[in-house]
Order: sequence, then C-alpha cells, then structure tokens
Amino acid sequence: MREPLDIRPRIAPRAAETDAEGGDIDLLALVRTLWRGKWVLALAAFLGLAWGWYDAYVAQTPLYRASAMLAVEVRPQQVIDLGNVISGVSGDEYEMNTEMELIRSGALVGDLVDALGLVGDPEFNPVLRPVPAFSLRQAPRDLLNRLAGRAPETSGPPPAPEVQRQVTIGTVRGAISTAVMQWSYIFNISVTSTDPDKAALMANTLARLYRDDQIAQKVAATESAAVWLSDRVSELRSELDARQAEITRLRADSLLVSDEAVSGLNAQAVALEADLMAAERELAGVSARLAAMTTAGAGDLAARAAAADDAQLGALADTAATSEAARVRFDRRFDQLQQQFASEQARLTAAVADLRDRSARLGDQIAATGADLARITQAEEETEATRVLYETFLTRLKETTLQVGVHQADSRILSEAGRGTYVSPRKTRIMAVALLAGLLIGAALVLGREFLQNTFRTADDLERRTGMTVLGQVPRIPGKGRAGTIAYLADKPTSAAAEAVRNLRTSILLSNVDSPPRVILSTSSIPGEGKTTLAIALAQNLAGLDKRVLLIEGDIRRRTFAQYFPEAAGRPGLLAVISHRATLAEAIWTHPRVGIDVLMGEKTAINAADVFSSEAIRSLIAELRVAYDYVIIDTPPVLVVPDARVIAQLADAVIYSVKWDSTSRNQVEEGLKQLRAVNIHVTGLVLSQIDPRGMRRYGYGNRYGAYSRYAKGYYDA
Repeated sequence: MREPLDIRPRIAPRAAETDAEGGDIDLLALVRTLWRGKWVLALAAFLGLAWGWYDAYVAQTPLYRASAMLAVEVRPQQVIDLGNVISGVSGDEYEMNTEMELIRSGALVGDLVDALGLVGDPEFNPVLRPVPAFSLRQAPRDLLNRLAGRAPETSGPPPAPEVQRQVTIGTVRGAISTAVMQWSYIFNISVTSTDPDKAALMANTLARLYRDDQIAQKVAATESAAVWLSDRVSELRSELDARQAEITRLRADSLLVSDEAVSGLNAQAVALEADLMAAERELAGVSARLAAMTTAGAGDLAARAAAADDAQLGALADTAATSEAARVRFDRRFDQLQQQFASEQARLTAAVADLRDRSARLGDQIAATGADLARITQAEEETEATRVLYETFLTRLKETTLQVGVHQADSRILSEAGRGTYVSPRKTRIMAVALLAGLLIGAALVLGREFLQNTFRTADDLERRTGMTVLGQVPRIPGKGRAGTIAYLADKPTSAAAEAVRNLRTSILLSNVDSPPRVILSTSSIPGEGKTTLAIALAQNLAGLDKRVLLIEGDIRRRTFAQYFPEAAGRPGLLAVISHRATLAEAIWTHPRVGIDVLMGEKTAINAADVFSSEAIRSLIAELRVAYDYVIIDTPPVLVVPDARVIAQLADAVIYSVKWDSTSRNQVEEGLKQLRAVNIHVTGLVLSQIDPRGMRRYGYGNRYGAYSRYAKGYYDA
C-alpha cells in the first residue's frame, strides 16, 4: 500500500531573497567565495605582479630630476631710484605664481631649446625617435587597412623645422616644474630627463636664462622709457621756445603795458570820476537856480530876488515897488543874472559831457590794457609750467640713461642643480599597485563568476535554492561510452562513483523507514542530466543486495536503453506487454553479469502520455510490485514532455537529477513547480555528473567527502 503523497510545499526561502529583504551582505559567504577562487586570485596576482615588474624594469625608461634653487629679491638695490620707470617683483602670492608660469612660458623654454639644441634630441623631439616595430596605437589601424584592402599607412615627410621646434618646446615644458617654498621667497626649478647630467644642465641653463631675461626685460623697458622721454623732452623744448616767442611778440605789441601803467590809468580814472561828479553837482545847482528864477512870478519881486539869490536884487526889490527907475534896474539886473546862469548852465553841461566822454575812453583803455596784461601773464605762467615739465623730463631722461648699465635681476641663484636623482619609475610602488590591481581583478572575476553563475555546484546551494533534500551527489562515471557504465560499476565496486550511488541508495531506502519505496522513478528537468545513467546505476546497486530489481525504460520517445544494453535490442518491450502481444517473461531481459531485469521501451504511434495514463500500465505496475523487490523507471525530462508527471502517480519515490554546474536554476525550479502542480512529491534531488576537478577548481575540493583530498585510500580510481 502506497503512502499518501505529501503535497505540502517544502520550498525554503532563498538566500538571495533573504539578503534582499534584509539588505545585509554575508561577509563570511563573500570570504568563502573568494577563498574558493584563491587560485584565480593567485593567478591574477601573479600576472599583475609580472606586468608590474615588466612595466617597472623593462617598459618604462628611468627618469632623473635635477633642481636649481632661486630666491626673489623683494627689495632690489639700485644705484638710481627709478621705481616709477621700472618695477620689480613685490613677492606677493599672485606675482610669485605669475613668475612660476613665466619660467615655463613658451618664449623662455624656446630660448632653452635653442641654447641647448634640444630640437636635435630624440628625448624631446618625437620626430627623431625610431618607429617601433609594433605599436598598440598603430596596429588596429593597420589591421583595418588590411581588412579594407588598403595599403598600410606610411609616415610622410618630416614636419617643418619650426613645427619640430614648437613640438620640442611643448615636450620640454612638460619636463619642467616649478614650486615655491612655503612662507618664503625661495623657489625651485626642476627638470626631469632620462639623463641625470642633462637634467642638471637644463635646470641650470633655464635658471640663468630666467635671471638674464629679467635683466633684459628691465634694460628693454629702460631703453623704451629713455626713447619716450627723449621724444617728450624734444617736444617740450619746442613748445617752450614757441611760448617764449609768443611772450616776446605780445610785449612788442604792447610796449606800455605793465602793472605800473595800469595803476596810473586807474588813478586817472578815479580823478576824472571825481571831476565829473563835481561838475554834475555844480550843473545841478545852476540848473536848479535857473529853474527857480524862471518859475518865480513877475510881480513878486521878493520871490524873484530870493530865487536869484543876489544881494543887489534884494536891495533893489525894496525900492522897486516905489520907484520905476528902481524897478527898471531890478528887471535889468534880474535878466542879466538869468542870462549868466543860462550861460553857466550851458558851460557846465558841455563840461560834464566832456568829462563823461573822457571817462568812457579811459575805461576802454584800462580794459584793453588789462586784457593785454592778462594774456601776457597767462603766457608767462604757461611758459613757466612748460619749463618745469621740461626740466623734470630732462632730469628723468638723464637718470634713465644712466640706469641702463646698472640693472639687477629680481632673483638670484642660491644653488645650482647637481646631477639628477632617480625619480621614476617607482618600482616598488608600481609592483605593489600592480599586485593590488591583479588581486582586485581576480576578485572581480571570482565574484563576477559567482554573481553570473546560474547553475548548481554544491548540494548546499541546491538545497538552499529549492528547499528540498539532496539525497546524493554522483560524480561523472568514467566508463567508455554508455555501454561501459555498468561494466565500470561492476568492476569498480569501491570507486567513488559506486560509493556515491550506494549512498544514494541508502538515502532513498531510508527516506520512508515505515514503508520503504519499491517503485522508484528517475527524472530531470531537461535531457542530458544523467537520469538514465543514474537509474541504471541505482538498479545495479540495488541488485547487489540480492534483491530482484526490474529496470523499465519509460522514456519511449527517445529510447536510449539500446545503447546501454545492445544485447537486449530487438526483444519485445513495454508496449508489447501492456498490449498483450508478449508476456512479461518474454519481454524481460536479464543482464548476465549484474543480474537486473530490463524492460525495454518501444516505438509507438500512440502518444506516450496517453499510454502511461492507461489502466494497463497501472495493472502492470501493480503486478511488478508483487514480482520484484524494486522497480526502477527511467522517464523523460519534466520540462520536455508530460510523461514523467503521469508515471510519477504510480511511483513510491521520485528522484530528480540536476546536472552539476549545467542545469540552470530556473529550469530546476520550473520542473519542480510542474511536479507540485499535479501533487507529485519529489523524494529528493541528486546532484549528478559532478566533475571532481571542477569541484577543486571552484574551491570545493576539501568539503565534499568522495571528492575531497581525504578520499585517497578509501575509493578506487
């Protein structure tokens, strides 16, 4: 009586999912993975170290560096102070950095190239370097040209001399470095070269060129200033002469113009103004008296006498009222006075007009004289300013001319460069970096291989991924072809493969102690996973227990038993038995050496799944349970055809083979999922066709029994 199938899911949580949920990295697993790939790490480290040794000792050219030390003269000593004409280096950070760049400028480096003839040095002129026989840059282009049928590229004519010079300047600039010592005005000029003596020569030459260039720049600036000052002195001399001539002309045109003349004219104007005011007052008095006399009544003698303000009229006024003769004398005297006042008025009026005219003419004369004096004064002031400027520029011109021969550089050489010291390649550092790079690349390969690995290499991994028990681990059986598999197992009963099958047998029989399985089915996910070989080896091993064992070829579509048992070819098979065309005794073939019975498969036009779903198969299996101790059924792969899912309904145990490092995880999971979908309980998994060398290569050689180094002496080869 078969045990009821256990259809409860037994899928354990995957490690990847657990890690994903927890977000943690299993460092121990990471270390184990790296340890398993220790030979890859060792090889990568060795290759990296070898590359580092080659790069440090063979590929790279030794370089030497020489340095000259200079100091900036912040307060240069000058014989003549010309700070406004030529300025030195102040020593601040910006000017120091500027000086460092000036040292590496194209002009100064060009002078160095010309002074030492570096255009003819292959180290700095790439045009003169020999063309290598093989170049990583040129090789791909040559290959593309050959594939395209074009002629290989050939070097054209050499560049023009000026082009070579510019290229050399750029290369030399790359070999020059400058650095300012902190908290000081001291800086270094360093040159790197393949020749230590050449490096020292270049550093010292560049230091001297820099120092001489500072003097040359000052001399050039001084000479330029002298030329400019000379031109300005000439211009000022001409301007001064012209102004003096203008003053002479103005004085010639105005001979009497002077400060004293202007003062005299002003005095005359003041006196004339006083006379004019007096005449105007006198004229006003006469005009007033004449007006009063005119307006006085003819009959009022007293009023007329008062208006005339005459004593004689006053005396006549008293008698004129009583004496006609007195009246006649009074009128005659009054008329006479009136005529005198009228004459005096006319005279004074003419005098006032004359004084006014003279005052106006004198004012015009004073204004003209003042304007001439102002022009002369302005001309004299401008002439004096020009003279002062001329004398200043003349003095500066003389000082600048004297300064040409006494210029000093803003820096001085503290110490010249000695023979260059070795700076690169840093062999120890290069080899250490190469070793580290090799280890990193090796680790990346190991971890990348592990990350991309989608198959099963260990039973632990298979159990962890599927949540099912791995009943056995069977290595690749080294028999000669399929026909030699049974012969190998029979001849090597203590071999690692035989012991692995024996362990599998024990695990299967103990999978259900109360009711050990008697009908055992062998299947897999896809073809080529060793399920047929495993079924045959398991049958052979069970027969070794003096049990009656029947091996049935359930894969009637592919039918590979004929390659394992060529002697049984042509006999009636499974289909003949269930169709009653042959008896079971006529169809069964017994292996003469092993003692197992074999029921071969046959080709049929009926669908194999329908055949195994028939009642005839059920009756046959029930009959075989009585006749045999164990029935082993080899079935097709689960993912290819549904036959295994149909036959598994009649089996007591289902053994699922997974090929080592071959079958993908998705294929195994999908196959098990299809079996669970029809309530088939898989008894256990078998990791088949294990490669012991591959186990050791992946780092598992010391962990898994028969495939470890401890198996020597226990198993036959």
